[in-house]
Amino acid sequence: MAKLTAQELIDAIKELSVLELNDLVKACEEEFGVSAAAGVVVAAAGPAEAAEEKTEFDVELTEVGAEKVKGIKVVREVTGLGLKEAKDVVDGAPKVVKEGASKEEAEDIKKKLEEVGAKVTLK
Repeated sequence: MAKLTAQELIDAIKELSVLELNDLVKACEEEFGVSAAAGVVVAAAGPAEAAEEKTEFDVELTEVGAEKVKGIKVVREVTGLGLKEAKDVVDGAPKVVKEGASKEEAEDIKKKLEEVGAKVTLK
């Protein structure tokens, strides 16, 4: 088996899920007869979770802006809602316009709404 450099080992650990990382810690404890402090496990789990890029976004209309009618039209376009339902979304701001959108779709919706003066937050 080829030896890994310290950086290669760290990079490999960064790719692990939280459960895989937990298994690694348990295996190290058993192999070397040591006990890892809980703080070490939590600290190590943080970067692994942060490395996972978010894939789904909620698009929230936070403010309508001066162009309310245009905002309603955009909401209708991106959601497929009827006029009354789209108006209710705009009137109810802050309100989630689309849940679980891909990054590209969320950015596209945000751009369209901002073009008509609305303020949008991606969550």
